[in-house]
Amino acid sequence: MEIDDDAKEIVREIGTAINESVENSPKVADAIERLRDAGYEMELTLRLEIGLRPHAGDETENEAALNLTDEDVQVLQRMKIRIDPEEKL
Repeated sequence: MEIDDDAKEIVREIGTAINESVENSPKVADAIERLRDAGYEMELTLRLEIGLRPHAGDETENEAALNLTDEDVQVLQRMKIRIDPEEKL
């Protein structure tokens, strides 16, 4: 799918906002400092994938299955994103 320049710029802004949020997080800074105090240096690489699709308009949205591992759920929970384990498929 070809996206226009406005959408590309918005996607860049989203990536920048997420990056700045992580960089400015007191929890992240505290954890990094504790790791350094334990004698380690850290290299952090985050991979962000943003998928775009055309807006469906007034059409009824279909439910999609989301397959998450226990590790996926733990990562999301650390990011303060709640996933109901009963709804995890």
